[in-house]
Amino acid sequence: MAPARRDCSGWEMFLPTGCLLLSVLLFHPALAKVCNDRTKHGQDNSWFARDGENLPIMVLMPMNESALMSSISQGIEPAVQLAIQHIRESRKYSFSLITKIYDTECDNAKGLRAFFDAICYGPKHLMIFGGVCPSVTSIIAESLEGWNLVQLSFAATTPVLADKKKYPNFFRTVPSDNAVNPAVVKFLTFYNWSRVGTLTQDVQRFSEVRNDLTSELEKADIQIADTESFSNDPCVNVKKLKDNDVRIIIGQFDENLASKVFCCAYNLNMFGSKYQWIIPGWYQGNWWEQANSTNCTTKKLLRAMEGYISVDFEPLSARQIKGISGRTPKEYEREYSRELQQKGVEASKFHGFAYDGIWVIAKTLTRVMELLRVKQRQNTYHNFTVDDREVGKMVLDVMNETNFFGVTGQVMFRNGERMGTIKFNQFQEGREVKVGEYNAIADVLDLINNSIRFQGVEPPKDRTFVRLQRRHINVPLYSILSTITILGMLMAGAFLFFNIKNRNHRLIKMSSPYMNNLIILGGMLSYASIFLFGLDGGFVSDKEFETLCTVRTWILIVGYTTAFGAMFAKTWRVHAIFKNVKMKKKIIKDQKLLIIVGGMLLIDLCILICWQIVDPLKRTVEEYSLEADPQGRDIAIRPFLEHCENTHMTIWLGIVYAYKGLLMLFGCFLAWETRNVSIPALNDSKYIGMSVYNVGIMCIIGAAVSFLTRDQPNVQFCIVALVIIFCSTITLCLVFVPKFITMRTNPDAATQNRRLKFTQNQKKEDSKTSTSVTSVNQANTSRLDGLQTDNHRLRMKITELDKELEEVTMQLQDTPEKTPYIKQNHYPDANNILSIRNFTDGKDGEKSILKNHLEQKPQAQWGSMDPSRINRGPLEDINSPEHIQRRLSLQLPILHHAYLPSIGGVDASCTSPNGSPGSSPRHRHMPPSYRVMVSGL
Repeated sequence: MAPARRDCSGWEMFLPTGCLLLSVLLFHPALAKVCNDRTKHGQDNSWFARDGENLPIMVLMPMNESALMSSISQGIEPAVQLAIQHIRESRKYSFSLITKIYDTECDNAKGLRAFFDAICYGPKHLMIFGGVCPSVTSIIAESLEGWNLVQLSFAATTPVLADKKKYPNFFRTVPSDNAVNPAVVKFLTFYNWSRVGTLTQDVQRFSEVRNDLTSELEKADIQIADTESFSNDPCVNVKKLKDNDVRIIIGQFDENLASKVFCCAYNLNMFGSKYQWIIPGWYQGNWWEQANSTNCTTKKLLRAMEGYISVDFEPLSARQIKGISGRTPKEYEREYSRELQQKGVEASKFHGFAYDGIWVIAKTLTRVMELLRVKQRQNTYHNFTVDDREVGKMVLDVMNETNFFGVTGQVMFRNGERMGTIKFNQFQEGREVKVGEYNAIADVLDLINNSIRFQGVEPPKDRTFVRLQRRHINVPLYSILSTITILGMLMAGAFLFFNIKNRNHRLIKMSSPYMNNLIILGGMLSYASIFLFGLDGGFVSDKEFETLCTVRTWILIVGYTTAFGAMFAKTWRVHAIFKNVKMKKKIIKDQKLLIIVGGMLLIDLCILICWQIVDPLKRTVEEYSLEADPQGRDIAIRPFLEHCENTHMTIWLGIVYAYKGLLMLFGCFLAWETRNVSIPALNDSKYIGMSVYNVGIMCIIGAAVSFLTRDQPNVQFCIVALVIIFCSTITLCLVFVPKFITMRTNPDAATQNRRLKFTQNQKKEDSKTSTSVTSVNQANTSRLDGLQTDNHRLRMKITELDKELEEVTMQLQDTPEKTPYIKQNHYPDANNILSIRNFTDGKDGEKSILKNHLEQKPQAQWGSMDPSRINRGPLEDINSPEHIQRRLSLQLPILHHAYLPSIGGVDASCTSPNGSPGSSPRHRHMPPSYRVMVSGL
């Protein structure tokens, strides 16, 4: 079969003008009527009525070896001849097909000229078979409707020809490039990939496929995360795909740029278990070696290519059943291989579609002949004629009804497009292996079991699956701290039992047991808040978590105020009593302290209620940056943490911190002011100061560290819990442990043998001045102890003065000349003794006979002296026996009656100081020489 003669001499010289003229002829066939009328094709319209007729078929394809895609045509001709032979051998057809090949040379102008030659000078062709080069095929196919011809292509896969409005008379046995898109969507759906990206070479053919793919993906509700196109260097676009976290990449590019794409993928580490590439499957064998124009070695390319999926139409059916030719695809392939060997040409991947295409033409013409014969019989009485338009319309209708099983599978058309079989290959260890196929007619994807080898243990994910992971508090940590908290609450309960049981004991009663109960209650509330701080969304629902936010805040604030408010109220009472400058009677009962604590709690409630109404705490979620899965899975971990926050969190915390800070500063002030009141049962200022110091330091450190560890819930909870436990425990221990120890060792030591040390820095009076303050029962008892101590000290001093007075008296008896010394030096001491005795007895009524005696009697006697004696010398007057006798008669009875009661003698109130010592019943018979010695015992 030789190419038909072309007789258009002179067209080569005027090619542009000739192309224009041919275009006019193609798109305006009526103007070419002269050509048709002149040739007549040597044939009439009765071709369908006779058997054994040779029906010419126009074959358009590039035959010149120098032409592009000529290798396809060379492998097609054996398949066409084999199909014609099998049709003839089947003896089911009453005609013979004669193919006339016209060389298009894959050039638009030359292809048009070949088509014009076939129209003008060739026989009358019933159909056109062929069309390899997309540009030539599209130009000719657009004019077929005017020529009433139908074209059937076996190799034109360009999606442009699928436009039935523009190419209504065009059919093809080979699936379109767009036919792979439904198969790709089915493959994506099979693996639940719902997010993909596309990488397309900036060429019309690939752009059209991508546009159709986009439409199919949208119908399947598959997200297109990114669409990239490139002309020469794809690395920038590949990096954008990676930045957009595209894992499933559908590529549309030729083999020349495929090597560059995979080189970029290797450099960007976009291969392996996390990525899946899907590319066209029509590349030539070992294309990576022939088209490698990159800096990557073949080894690197093979590593990046490993596992890619290629999608292409199936050249021969895998189903080994006999088709329309009576042969299985395998049997046909063997015959085709023999023909290739005889002619010495290479095989073409389109040979099966060409073979089935000849069978389509044969069946179509057979059906058209049957229809025309039926019409002819129906018009027996008239001369039946049929024009080309009617024949063309019948051919078009019959083509759309085609349905048979050929060597390429089930052959049928839908809007002129072949509903064929799409195969899936995977690149495994340096070669492509078939892993499945897609039947477009049945819309079924059939994957070969265990044939697909993914790089990981499972198919790649279509995205970096972000698994939200709550940063929660570890259960062991929560259990340990809860156990410590329970121990603290048991300790607080023990203190409460101790306080209630001994509430009537003098030591506990003086320390205000009601206030102690409030301190314990506040500590237990603080302990209880730890359990709530350890609960997060892993244990409770979101709504319950918001409730916990409010409850734990209220409990902690109220617990703090209850504990420290009670401590500060106790300290304030001590301060009010012992810092009373006017020394007035002051009674402060526990009810007043309860009112003070209640006032503090009322302020707390006002703040908390306003907080809750105006700007309540809500659950907020803070998400952190992605982290790699610790188990190595193909997922990313996005930690999130739940917080209790509101719109104006800083303002509300500032109000609470300011109030609590002022309360703590006030407590520190009171503790400092009462630091010198050393009655342990009454004053806790030292322990309160220690407690406030420790609590303040721990709160500052805890708040700072808690803020810095905001994103580490375990550390934050541990710090908050330990701070609360430490503060509550140290406070309770400082308040109650000393009392417990005192009760165990010496219950009365707290109230006995203790001196009241009391100083005032503002006004300091005379150190010998004693004050009497009547306060609460506890204060009266302690001050009485102090007065008894002073009384004992004064009695000791009296005893010392008595001894000194005894020595002076003895000297007076032996040496009268020393009387002036006695009179001048010891008389003031005697007055001091009298005044001291007056002080010691003043508590019984503050009536002293000695005082009146000293103030009245001596003055009266000495004031009534004889005026004649005034002129005497002082020494003579003093040493006179009368003076000495008078002094002794007055001083000795006074001393005798005044100080004998303190050493077991006569009570001073029993006799008059004017009486004689001998008038006392106890000393009536005592000799005069021993009377002076009595007072010195």
